[in-house]
Amino acid sequence: MGKHPGNERETMANTIYIGQYETYLQEVKRVSQNTLSSYMRDLRQFEQYWAQCAGTTFCKALHHDLETYINRLRQAGKSAATVSRNIVTLRSFYQFLLECGIVPLNPASNLVSDKAVKKLPQILTSREIERLLEQPECVDPKGYRDKAMLETLYATGIRVSELIGLDVEDVNLLAGVLHCKHWNKERTIPLYPAAIAAQEEYITRIRPHMLSTPEEQALFVNLAGERMSRQGFWKIIKYYQEKAKIEKEITPHTLRHSFAAHLLENGADLRSIQEMLGHADISSTQVYVQLVKKQLKDVYHMAHPRA
Repeated sequence: MGKHPGNERETMANTIYIGQYETYLQEVKRVSQNTLSSYMRDLRQFEQYWAQCAGTTFCKALHHDLETYINRLRQAGKSAATVSRNIVTLRSFYQFLLECGIVPLNPASNLVSDKAVKKLPQILTSREIERLLEQPECVDPKGYRDKAMLETLYATGIRVSELIGLDVEDVNLLAGVLHCKHWNKERTIPLYPAAIAAQEEYITRIRPHMLSTPEEQALFVNLAGERMSRQGFWKIIKYYQEKAKIEKEITPHTLRHSFAAHLLENGADLRSIQEMLGHADISSTQVYVQLVKKQLKDVYHMAHPRA
């Protein structure tokens, strides 16, 4: 497709369509912030491409136009996972336009996704977990808070968004459980003794002095006394990874994966792990079976004298 000067009114319509779709994802589909950011990033990249190549509304794009765009992503060296995600984004966006009566059909419906190589999640060994949990020094408010956060994350396997979304009332230290809300669902997860002790110390002695206002409900607050952010917790994880001299690349999700794999290794059943993780589908939990099997195989090849 050759370069066109473009029609300002038509290209402005594209921006409006993306805005309407963003509102739909937020208010109707209620997707996570990460999913929303990915979809918007993919669409704005496509919008830029379409403005340069066609200069018309998205409504005029045909299947072969979208196929050309996807092939350009491949030629630019984008990974199979990135290309596949872009296809999902375009398919979902055009389905939205179709349901709104803006386009007569979905030109992205027959785009073929690349087969991405599914990587198994990386986990920490039990010893690496111990080293990580040993790092926060309980000598100041930050140390007590960080200790409680890391212990809670490994004790429960909750998502980082769930961890920073916790309120004080979500923890029942007497019962030794944590109530976690995700969308409209709530689950109750047990806490092991060390996590209960870390929480109790932080909640009773430290947190009251960290709050910016007494009305703050957030369980974990930053040094300004307000609810901890994802970025703030990410920095905490990276700091303690370096301090513990753990060479593996650790993300906040690594502790969630480690929690699940270690439970499975020690005899927990998949359904219980599924419930604690808050997975809607058991297939999401079954990946940990593959992970544990792979680890056993690796140990065998390293340790068996004839392997």
